[in-house]
Amino acid sequence: MAGWSCLVTGGGGFLGQRIVHLLAEEKELQEIRVLDKVFRPEVREEFSKLQSKIRLTLLEGDILDEQCLKEACQGASVVIHTASVIDVMNVVQRETIMNVNVRGTQLLLETCVQASVPVFIHTSTIEVAGPNSYREIIQDGHEEEHLETAWSSPYPYSKKLAEKAVLGANGWALKNGGTLYTCALRPMYIYGEGSPLLFAHVDSALKNNGILSNHCKFSRVNPVYVGNVAWAHILALRALRDPQKAPTIQGQFYYISDGTPHQSYDDLNYTLGKEWGLCLDSGMSLPVSLKYWLAFLLEIVSFLLSPIYKYRPPFNCHLVTLSNSVFTFSYKKAQRELGYEPLFTWEEAKQKTKEWVGSLVKQHKETLKTKTH
Repeated sequence: MAGWSCLVTGGGGFLGQRIVHLLAEEKELQEIRVLDKVFRPEVREEFSKLQSKIRLTLLEGDILDEQCLKEACQGASVVIHTASVIDVMNVVQRETIMNVNVRGTQLLLETCVQASVPVFIHTSTIEVAGPNSYREIIQDGHEEEHLETAWSSPYPYSKKLAEKAVLGANGWALKNGGTLYTCALRPMYIYGEGSPLLFAHVDSALKNNGILSNHCKFSRVNPVYVGNVAWAHILALRALRDPQKAPTIQGQFYYISDGTPHQSYDDLNYTLGKEWGLCLDSGMSLPVSLKYWLAFLLEIVSFLLSPIYKYRPPFNCHLVTLSNSVFTFSYKKAQRELGYEPLFTWEEAKQKTKEWVGSLVKQHKETLKTKTH
């Protein structure tokens, strides 16, 4: 196990950064390579602090650049693949999402074979399992149910194909005669400090007199803290590198949740923001069925206008379903096979995230002060 190295794709992102920080604590790890399209200055600064602990190499490049992947994978022992385009509003072109999420994953797998990288861990998503209908109720779902999204929306569809590619690659022969071992992790909705989605909700509320949107009150989900998702990746890495555990883990996928209470997305946002004066919109909201059919009509309008005008509806059928479903999952399989136990309790995760939300509110107030002076 001595002298190994790890490549993290998308390592400059929300989850990727957490994985890199935990990797820096791993025994006998000689080098962490972090591949991302762009590293923001604050991310570079954060990673520079780790240089005293471990050799950290930042690689700016595209997941679709074969030469870039070849250099990144050369001599690596493990690849943790978190890079993807996340989009539920259909803002990004379908072709871009499919290229990055599917073709990028396939290229990376092929590069691992040529570079003889034996371990590949893929960050998948709960969305590869659904929900397919807001009327369908899944509570404490598990891996043996073999749930699969039926949506053709580019994000869930691309992530489903990417996960299939990763699990299908398990057992491939490597160029040096070794074998590729793969697994995939399916986290629930991820929250925590630095969450782009949570930032968007808070930012929108701050621009609306502190009122959080209340579009997801019929949902019941079990969100997961980013630090616990990162920890699950470390445990998957350890398991796939352990000859005793690897046969059980290889080719498998795992749902990753934690002790965060089951609640609606709206309730989570409110819990994390109420201390700073944020409150939920108390106005009337449309019944889910009516909102779904309205989304359906808007999608038809968008389709009909597409030859002459690019109209993006404010919401779509997939988003309405995703935001208003009862869809919760157990992490017992990860507990049993990966030895996964959350590193952070709900109270710890809540406190850390609330402090970050507080810093956003403070920044907003300071910006307003600057504008009025």
